[in-house]
Amino acid sequence: MTKTLKLAIDGMHCGGCVTRVTNALKKVDGVEVKDVQVGSAEISYNEVRVQPPAIIDSIIKIGFAAREV
Repeated sequence: MTKTLKLAIDGMHCGGCVTRVTNALKKVDGVEVKDVQVGSAEISYNEVRVQPPAIIDSIIKIGFAAREV
């Protein structure tokens, strides 16, 4: 099953941040990036392959704070 996840991301300030978050999300197995903007992201994910905590961790690992909205 595919679900949509919206995230609030703190610490993003520019296009470079958007690129870093986009690239990190694309590396997560089962994630399809729909939209990333300064301060937020919207993705689709395969709930059999990955869960929101792992997706959020991929953003935290590159230095941003993230939470589900």
